[in-house]
Amino acid sequence: MLTFADIFEAHADEFPDVCAIAYADQEVTWAQYDEWAARLASAFSDVGLGLDSKVGMFMYNCPEYLITQYAAFKNRITPVNVNYRYLDDELLYLLDNADCEALVFHSSLGDRIARIKDRLPKLKLLIEVLDSQTAGVRGALPWDSVLDEYDPAPRIERGVDDVYMLYTGGTTGMPKGVMYPMGSFTEGFLGFYTNGAGLPPLKSLEEVTGLAKMMHSAMGQTVGMPCCPLMHGTGVWLGALVPHLMAGKVVLLDGQSFDAARMFRAVEKHAVASLIIVGDAFARPMVQALKTQAETGTPFDTSSVKMIMSTGAMFSADIKAELFEYMTTTVVMDILGSSEGGMGQTMATKDNVNTTAKFGAMPNTKVINFETGKEVAPGSGEQGMVGVSGSGVPIGYYKDPEKSERTFRSFDGVRYSFPGDMAVVEADGTITLLGRGSNCINTAGEKVFPEEVEEAVKTHDLIADCLVFGIPDEKFGQRVVGVASANPGAKTPSGDEVIAYTKTKLSSYKVPKQLVIVESVPRAANGKADYGTAKKLFEAQAD
Repeated sequence: MLTFADIFEAHADEFPDVCAIAYADQEVTWAQYDEWAARLASAFSDVGLGLDSKVGMFMYNCPEYLITQYAAFKNRITPVNVNYRYLDDELLYLLDNADCEALVFHSSLGDRIARIKDRLPKLKLLIEVLDSQTAGVRGALPWDSVLDEYDPAPRIERGVDDVYMLYTGGTTGMPKGVMYPMGSFTEGFLGFYTNGAGLPPLKSLEEVTGLAKMMHSAMGQTVGMPCCPLMHGTGVWLGALVPHLMAGKVVLLDGQSFDAARMFRAVEKHAVASLIIVGDAFARPMVQALKTQAETGTPFDTSSVKMIMSTGAMFSADIKAELFEYMTTTVVMDILGSSEGGMGQTMATKDNVNTTAKFGAMPNTKVINFETGKEVAPGSGEQGMVGVSGSGVPIGYYKDPEKSERTFRSFDGVRYSFPGDMAVVEADGTITLLGRGSNCINTAGEKVFPEEVEEAVKTHDLIADCLVFGIPDEKFGQRVVGVASANPGAKTPSGDEVIAYTKTKLSSYKVPKQLVIVESVPRAANGKADYGTAKKLFEAQAD
């Protein structure tokens, strides 16, 4: 069984002068990628970091993020993604919970580090990456001087049971580190290249580099672009690790927020083949940028984009259809998954736009009704929780055995991951996602899944986005309410107008009783819903 570090080192030997990372006007070759990671690995070793040590990555998208991750892989250290939106208390919690002994951070984020570093006695090494004026964090070393000072670390033998970890928050409450065995984690992503092609699993470095050389020769280098942050699984897994497994080029957008027009200019410059997004929050501005540019008479050239991959949030069928008006030959892969496992996917083209939230189940996916203890029968209309088995099931949550036991459970003697997504199984075996059980609204004895209501509201011609949630109600237990925002430049409808429209789409008990129109529906940088802020906006403006 292979690991990412083994494969990347082999690619550096086979493709030394090929570009591995493109960022603004900078291009990093595979030889440079390997050497800089090896030099950083030496710095980690110098302060005593080794097997199972943790190094935090507190950066926006940049080459240094991927180099730090690769350096950790080289030395059997566990890299830890750190959300750049975290403020002092959240940052302190995560770095302490993860037992981070080193931290690489952007200078623009350094003021937060300066305020909490003395409360983190485990930290042995701080490295500052300049993206603005130095933050002057006491004891922090400049990135460039670290690479200049240290010689490349020698390559070592690694274990397939080394731990990879991704911190996930939002729907899981306080951030938790989801742990995977490195070998099966790497093998799972290699499956992107073998499963669909009917090839056997790749078992040796020679087989991996051989397939990469064949792909480069036949189709050109794989070029992928994570449009979402690398600090989240969607960005770093699908946007960076997957292309790099075939010695691909990863194109990173500069800037601290998503700019669709800038993204399409980078697509043209680098002939990007795959775009990684998170549902409507990215697709809507993409459609608007395509429309605006087309009106100039010189539309963006998107002919290189073979696939758009999306996961982590709803990708509405109507938005897919609008994208296809401008990107007629692109395929959309909509993936049902989370940090705890991938469960299903659907493919859409211009001529076949699938229903929102309907997925083809993977062979190792089941929908279980835990009240009856049985698997949900296709076509029964019964609701259940989606679970996935196989080698990709995580080890568990770092330092949280209770949550691990609730999420990773056995059914008929097989271990599954149950992240909390509720669904029904259609007669044809496809899965229709209802939403996350933890967000379910119970109103007058009926269950309402916010995602279903949000999608209905967003079909209104004037509405751009929506979040729905429950608030306490003396009569019904909970009352369905929400916030919504209008399309840019469009007339702003009233909440009552949108509610009246939604009544034509859904059963009355699912329709929001009150809807507040806000300037912008709150979402995290990766496009995921920020229900906490949405509730505060609702409370501030509700009658």
